[in-house]
Amino acid sequence: MSVYTPGQVVEETGFSLDTLRYYERIGLLEPIGRNAAGQRRFTQQDVGWLGMLRCLRGTGMPIAEMLRFAELTRAGDHTFRERIALLEAHDRRVEEQVDNLREQQVAIRNKIRYYHSVAG
Repeated sequence: MSVYTPGQVVEETGFSLDTLRYYERIGLLEPIGRNAAGQRRFTQQDVGWLGMLRCLRGTGMPIAEMLRFAELTRAGDHTFRERIALLEAHDRRVEEQVDNLREQQVAIRNKIRYYHSVAG
C-alpha cells in the first residue's frame, strides 16, 4: 500500500498544508494515519478523496455541503440517493456558472472585435 507524505499530497492535490490540516480538523478528512515518529502519512484512498474535495471546492461547493457529502459517504451505500441529489443540485449550480461565464465571454469578445476594428 502506497503512503504519501504531506508534501507529496500538497504537490499531488494543490491543497496547502494548512488546508489539509483544516480539512482533517473539521472532519472533511478522516483522521490521517501517522508513522512511528508521529508524522502524517496519507493513503491512496486519502489522496483520491482529496481529489474529489478539490473538484467540489474548485466548482464552488460550500464547505458545509462538502461536510454533508463526506458524512453521507461515510454512512455507507444506503446514502447513494442522497449523495446523488446533493451532487445533482451542485451540478445545476455549476451549469449556471458556466452559462454566466459564457455570456460574459461573449461580451469580452465583442469588445475585442470592436477594438480591432477601431485600431486598424
